[in-house]
Amino acid sequence: MIQTYVEGFHDEEEVSRMRYSPLGNTGMEVSAVGFGASPLGLPYYGTEGPSAERCRATVEKALRSGINYIDTAPWYGQGKSEERLGVALKGIPRESYFIATKAGRYETDVEKMFDFTAERTARSVDESLARLGLDCVDIIQAHDVEFAPSLEVVLEETLPALARARDAGKARFIGITGYPISTLREIVERSKVKIDTVLSYCHLDLNDSSLLQHISFFKERGIGLISASPLSMGLLTPQGPPAWHPASAEVKETCLAASSYCREHSVDFAKLALHFAFSHRDVSTVLVGLDRPEYVESNLNVAHNKLSDAEEKALLHIQERYFPSGLSRSWEGTEVNKYWQKLKARRAQQPGVGVAGGETS
Repeated sequence: MIQTYVEGFHDEEEVSRMRYSPLGNTGMEVSAVGFGASPLGLPYYGTEGPSAERCRATVEKALRSGINYIDTAPWYGQGKSEERLGVALKGIPRESYFIATKAGRYETDVEKMFDFTAERTARSVDESLARLGLDCVDIIQAHDVEFAPSLEVVLEETLPALARARDAGKARFIGITGYPISTLREIVERSKVKIDTVLSYCHLDLNDSSLLQHISFFKERGIGLISASPLSMGLLTPQGPPAWHPASAEVKETCLAASSYCREHSVDFAKLALHFAFSHRDVSTVLVGLDRPEYVESNLNVAHNKLSDAEEKALLHIQERYFPSGLSRSWEGTEVNKYWQKLKARRAQQPGVGVAGGETS
């Protein structure tokens, strides 16, 4: 039985159905479906966050069913995701799950959104542990590293601060997260601090599977790969993405056309997207946003069961018609440029204050 199995707590039948994979060289074996806790604090569609009761029910359902990897961050609701997780995890056996959080991204105010300095990173780790009610997390990650003023800050301040936290027993392993895979690779190549895990999002999706081109690079270095947002931050859902989504109009229109095709053929577009993401075994775990028990159940149903003939046919069609390989559907640089433009505009209103680095062409 899997190392996180706890007799009397887990649903043995459900756990036996889950696929587990080694997370790089960490020694952890993680569930194919990972618990993305961002919706606990940062709902995409502007709704109120879940109640304490719903958080507890969701977390307990997920863990009892064999999901053993949880990912959160201070950015998700400015600490609310961590706080709600901390409450929900009370009384749940610590050995039944692995948990990761992050440092580097914090508040919605553009001037306080990112801080990759060593001092803030060290303080962030302690704040996260306090909110989670834990002495140690399994993985501490530098969050959205492409937004740093320069990679030198990440390499010389953020990662060494995380290493000191690890050495102090506050975390077991160190990871990095971000959107541009080239940036993640460069940090891995240049870092003097050992990188144990890499979290990539929106690059193992039905519309953009470019992460698959980089599998060997990370595997050769013993780095565990985590993929997030299999629905491409709402692009691959019947209701479509939220208004803030950074994809181009062309990408959104293509996804809408694929969604319309599925609707016309009575097929669940999101189910096909989830099936596509869960099917790639070279990635250890795929994080899905969960904030209610029924979402846990629906995602597990996709992970554990095959598609029907009609669904297989629809998946093949939309891959060939709307998402052929070789076409870029990335929005790389869009969010970073917008961030630096907003920060520059804010600083321009403050005499004597400049913006140091970070701007992209």
